[in-house]
Amino acid sequence: MITAYFDGGARGNPGPAGFGVYIVDDEGQVLAEIAEGIGVATNNVAEYRGLLAALQWAVDHGVTALHVRGDSLLLVQQMRGVYRVKNEGLLPLYREARHLCARIGQVSFEHIPRERNKDADRLSNVGMDQNTR
Repeated sequence: MITAYFDGGARGNPGPAGFGVYIVDDEGQVLAEIAEGIGVATNNVAEYRGLLAALQWAVDHGVTALHVRGDSLLLVQQMRGVYRVKNEGLLPLYREARHLCARIGQVSFEHIPRERNKDADRLSNVGMDQNTR
């Protein structure tokens, strides 16, 4: 099973935003590190952009089973179907994520504490820093 950790953030909310994705295999071997600045956005948009990058990576690499971990309870619960997506601005991102999940096949979501998401957090800060260069 491939595991993707994602994170996103904005300095100011909204503010300069970015996301990070850290992908590993069963043995903990790092398969990908992705960091991207996305301009000015909210924390939740940045989190979704990180999730989308993780899912797109999985699609591009033929992954058919993916475990996704993130420290955003909102996103994890929305993707599990526990929370509704009430924010109209997040709806297109949610729909795109659902579409990518369907293309992958088996996708599970797990909410983890921030302390267990350090690599994705580090990468999201790299992404946010790209907006200031």
